[in-house]
Amino acid sequence: MTASADLLQLIHKKDPKALKQLFDELYPKFSAIALRYAKNTLQAEQLLHQGLLHCFNSAQQQRHLKAIEFDAFLESAFILSCIQTIKEIRNEYYVSSTVHATESQPGIYNLFDSQEWTDLNQVSTEVLILSLQQLVPSQRLVFNLHVIDGKSLNDAANFLESSIETVKSNLEKARYHLQKNIEKNLKK
Repeated sequence: MTASADLLQLIHKKDPKALKQLFDELYPKFSAIALRYAKNTLQAEQLLHQGLLHCFNSAQQQRHLKAIEFDAFLESAFILSCIQTIKEIRNEYYVSSTVHATESQPGIYNLFDSQEWTDLNQVSTEVLILSLQQLVPSQRLVFNLHVIDGKSLNDAANFLESSIETVKSNLEKARYHLQKNIEKNLKK
């Protein structure tokens, strides 16, 4: 979407037709983003609705933005809204901080137990999204921000209000667990 100067003026004036046009243009793209950040489709729908509402409110207040900056601003505002919503789900964060051993014998667990990796270019979008949704929230957020949305590690740390070391740690865990989730989901 590239907003025109006329559309921006109408959005600032809260014109219903302009807001409907903005909604129609944002919905498909932001649905995909919400699905990546969410744990499941129900949570994605919640993120989408809250994020779009946040974007509309923010869009109406940003009168200084030029049309060329508007798209990046809205996407950034939407992603921040998704992050805030996920961080507010406290019980999910509690569950994500617990570690469950998968081996019956202690001391055998090895993070790098296999050097064989699935070629991600051969994985369907559905399997990839499902595998991404199965990551714990902290890992899912970092992976989306850094790998998919292309934010630097410093920017991701700022978005998440976290240290760079925590972001790096969660990114490595996310990469490992995403690979394992993909392998598990391909076997289904």
